[in-house]
Amino acid sequence: MVMTVLLALAPALTSRAQQPVNGGPLASARPDPAIVATLKGISAEHVQADIAKLVSFGTRNTLSSMDADLPPGQGINAAAAWLTSEYQAISAQCGGCLEVKRDEFIEPAGSGPASRVPRPTKLVNVYAILRGTAADKAAPWVLVTGHYDSRATDVMDDKATAPGANDDASGVAVSLECARTLSKMKFPATIVFVAVAGEEQGLNGARHLAQRAKAEGWPLEAVLNNDIVGGDTTPGNTMQDKDVVRVFSESVPATATPEQQKQMLSIGAESDSPSRELARQIAELAPAYFGPAAQRAPAFRPVLELRHDRYLRGGDHTAFNGEGFTAVRFTEWRENYDHQHQTVRVENGVQYGDLLPYVDFGYVAKVAKLNAAVLASLASAPSEPQHVRLLTKNLDNNSELAWDASAFAPSGTTYEVVWRATGDLLWTHAASAGSATHLTLNVSKDNVLFGVRAVANGHASLPVPPLPARQ
Repeated sequence: MVMTVLLALAPALTSRAQQPVNGGPLASARPDPAIVATLKGISAEHVQADIAKLVSFGTRNTLSSMDADLPPGQGINAAAAWLTSEYQAISAQCGGCLEVKRDEFIEPAGSGPASRVPRPTKLVNVYAILRGTAADKAAPWVLVTGHYDSRATDVMDDKATAPGANDDASGVAVSLECARTLSKMKFPATIVFVAVAGEEQGLNGARHLAQRAKAEGWPLEAVLNNDIVGGDTTPGNTMQDKDVVRVFSESVPATATPEQQKQMLSIGAESDSPSRELARQIAELAPAYFGPAAQRAPAFRPVLELRHDRYLRGGDHTAFNGEGFTAVRFTEWRENYDHQHQTVRVENGVQYGDLLPYVDFGYVAKVAKLNAAVLASLASAPSEPQHVRLLTKNLDNNSELAWDASAFAPSGTTYEVVWRATGDLLWTHAASAGSATHLTLNVSKDNVLFGVRAVANGHASLPVPPLPARQ
């Protein structure tokens, strides 16, 4: 019996005794030809039509859902009906590949002077699910969202014209264009395309959907929130940068316990939250689909903002973070506050209001392409490695990492350890472990930060930072 056990352990013991490897510079991500071909379908014309249609509803203030005296075809209920029909039309084009759903609920009246919901109010989140081909229920899900509600200067004014062209018809257009494009492909994993309500009243719609996702056990590995991605085009504005989009991500997760927070700080991992890893993955994938050498699109790149969101502001990714999901926010480089949260008017020769002429539809299309590339890559990858640990039993200059296999690991899945110096933002080096679930590196653990990710068919999961362990 003892001999049988030793023989069973022999491969593990032998591989554990392997010589440390050095690894090398991290190779640039390579574009997937099928994804490249599909991304060509994203168009500025589609984006313009979507945003113009949303603007045509006059107001999309969430509180207008309870108004019975709005003109026909006006208000947020009309917008929700159109979004439902649009996702259904996209589904019809792919033979019914999308499950179009309405997450409808009543938000109770809030209490206190800061409440933005003065009476019980109907909210409707509209979303479409592109089911993955993998029979394995452990296959991950990814989600893209924008909010379709809008506001004037007075967030409680449910009748004033509130075009919301940039904030956030632009983000909804990204979700719609991703659905039109990616529904033409098949992925192992599931993709969810979403338009939520209630953002301006307090992230109500996103919170409800995130709670639903948690209650129903959606294995969400990534949420991409697009909010104010219109690339403001105010004449004379020389500070806008149309070649970049900001990506905001939380550091220490909102759901981390005090003990987990303490551990992250003690090992210098406060910039290695799951959401921060998603932001890094976006930065790593962008050159593959927008690099100048590829000549598939104008140069376009994400800029990682190492904070949860802008000063004094919030977004729907926060609601998903609050339920423990990995989520980031995309936002244009420089917001114009004359065209955001403003009642439409002209004062002293200045036009105020979130109007259609100030949106750059080509810019929104580039943001949509970046979102679609990230969604497609993650939906083609294995799920993340589990129980990743850095073994610290011995004091030496090597680094030994071990992990458990991914819950969803297609045939041919391998594992890769990535690392960077503690002062670097992005991963710089990598070493493949093949199909093994541990690797010893000739790299001092004191000088770098590690991540382990699963790779299949050229697509990588999000990296998982190791936690220190004695064995």
